[in-house]
Amino acid sequence: MKCPPIPPDEIQRLQALAAYGLSTDRPLPSLDPVVQIAARMFGMPVAAVNMIGNDHVFFAASTGVGEVDMCRDVSFCAHAILENDVMVIPDSHLDDRFSDNPLVTGAANLRFYAGVPLLSPDGYALGALCVIDGQPREFTDEDCERLRELAKMTVDRLELRRIELSLEKARPSFEEFARNSPTAVVWFDEHRKIVNWNQAAAALHGYALEEGNGMLADVLMPECARPLFQELVHEAVLKGTFDGLPIPETIYGLRKDGTEFQLGLSLFCWQERGQLVFNAHLQDISAKKREEAELYRLANTDPLTALANRACLYREVERLLALGTPTSVLMIDLDGFKDLNDTLGHAVGDAILCEVARRLESVIGKTGLAARIGCDEFAVLLPDTSDPTWVQCMAQTIIDQIGTPLRIDDHTIRVTASCGFATAPEHAEEALELISNADLALFRAKRLGGAQTFMYVNLLRMEAVARHLYGLELQRALHQGEFVLFYQPQIRLSDNSLAGAEALLRWRHPERGLLSPAAFLPALQSGPLAATVGTWVLDEACAQAAEWMRYGVSHFRMGVNLFGAQFRMDDLASRVISALDRHGLPPEALELEITEDIVLDHDDLVLKSLQLLRDKGVGVAFDDFGTGYASLSLLKRYPLSRIKIDRSFVQGMIASPQDKTVIAAVLDMADAFKLETIAEGIETEEQRSALFAIGCAEGQGYLFSRPLPATEFAEIYDIASPLQQRA
Repeated sequence: MKCPPIPPDEIQRLQALAAYGLSTDRPLPSLDPVVQIAARMFGMPVAAVNMIGNDHVFFAASTGVGEVDMCRDVSFCAHAILENDVMVIPDSHLDDRFSDNPLVTGAANLRFYAGVPLLSPDGYALGALCVIDGQPREFTDEDCERLRELAKMTVDRLELRRIELSLEKARPSFEEFARNSPTAVVWFDEHRKIVNWNQAAAALHGYALEEGNGMLADVLMPECARPLFQELVHEAVLKGTFDGLPIPETIYGLRKDGTEFQLGLSLFCWQERGQLVFNAHLQDISAKKREEAELYRLANTDPLTALANRACLYREVERLLALGTPTSVLMIDLDGFKDLNDTLGHAVGDAILCEVARRLESVIGKTGLAARIGCDEFAVLLPDTSDPTWVQCMAQTIIDQIGTPLRIDDHTIRVTASCGFATAPEHAEEALELISNADLALFRAKRLGGAQTFMYVNLLRMEAVARHLYGLELQRALHQGEFVLFYQPQIRLSDNSLAGAEALLRWRHPERGLLSPAAFLPALQSGPLAATVGTWVLDEACAQAAEWMRYGVSHFRMGVNLFGAQFRMDDLASRVISALDRHGLPPEALELEITEDIVLDHDDLVLKSLQLLRDKGVGVAFDDFGTGYASLSLLKRYPLSRIKIDRSFVQGMIASPQDKTVIAAVLDMADAFKLETIAEGIETEEQRSALFAIGCAEGQGYLFSRPLPATEFAEIYDIASPLQQRA
């Protein structure tokens, strides 16, 4: 366990904390609503305002907290106060600082933690507002922003506490304190007669300033609230303080004209010249309550479609299953939505999503809950039913309804959807498992070709486990050096001389032998190792190219395929430049190959990184050109140096005039954009001659060579080391 370090300003921090007069025996009731809102907002069982003392911690407010170790050394919040922002621990079992912490291994079972420091006006960390769960959780940037907003509310209420204590020590006169304060302040005596009030208090209740003196404070609230107020003042007179009394956070206030409003009430009491003086801070919190309701709505609603969001769906499924209610979950994904969005524009795409949401609600009516849980992914929750035949019928109705053509602007659009569903208790007894199983059924429905429905079966879970095990194999392959690069030559069609090579990934599996990319690349690209393997490929290919160039190969370039995940890394351009410098390879000897999918998935990131690399002299080739939707527009926007003509056109160009025409058109466009070209998949001399005749400069394919290990490549193209040359 890693104990939290003591901050360098510890003495000043503890002095700042002492100014609030808080301790284990003196919590702050005004903070209770904050932790309750936090627990509801994030769907967490535990929320707390935790103050960090010298060697212990204590709760200023909490909800859902049981018996816990209050030692500072084990406190997560003692770590959080050292952060400048929200500290999130998605799974404490996976964090070296906390995996053996008693709060993690003991009865508390703390698995998830998110906490934000609470700072004094001078910037000293007093403690943290935190939310806690006994299971791992995700916490988005939006969640962090909401927690920060609640922390601001917490700090405001702490400041009220500090002001109260400072007033008890050195109470300024009413004129000094409240005359121009924007806070509505009323002073009254033990008989509840108003001694003075400020302009803000008079205006809040619709009176002139001079009307307040001598008036009973009771008239500031409706008759139904007065007995509680009178009892509170009576108790405070007996105790000499309001501390420990159950002051309601909200009551109703009454204006002079008889209108009522939600009133936030804070009451204070102190001795002044031997007599008790009472002070009330008043606030019209109607707008605040509306804001809290809006925050709750935002936390549970998709902003585009106004459907429930993922978090709301999960909580409702969890609630139903806890009650033992038969429940079905349908996961729905729009087929080909990305292409529609890219082709017709995001405005039309958003309109499609809103119309799909409306159609979902029209199908299910008030019988269930519709949610948007991803870009083009929706879900439907159907309580009180687990009959697979009925759910299948509902799924098909949804698919049919979504598939009805819709009219948006000047476009008539037909959207198809796939649906997978699972039922409880037949397929799951826990919310996360039920939703996951429905998602697996959706995955199978998509693989069937779209516009299909599929009910979860146990085989789907077994297949998912197999994919997971395959992912573990990929991790082993990376760490044990089972990945290797083969090289396919790129040839000048004019004289069959070597122009370069494309580095191609292979897997030397210890049991299955040498595997081609078709056997593992889809799993690798969609998994967490894509960026790491891509970095290894880049470094290995640069090293090999630099070695061959040192052996005398001139005017040579190395083509390296990029994974989309590499653009999500910290800085792709810096990594590429670093690899070039590390191996002494000139930038023009490297050509990075990208596909349309990569560009469309990471548009802004790709454009920025590639522009930086082109400025350095690195080549950029557009692979599989002509097979997608957006290829022509990409020629204008992206800093390309070469177009790779897809093998599907090359294979058909002799028998198909249309394919040959497409290639000729691509060559003309490349010439207009001053781009180089290379044709893939050349297998016959006839194809090579035809390509050269219509202006294609380079090619690669089995006519010249299959992909080869580096040693065989060097032998065929007579690349010898200086030692071999001397021999």
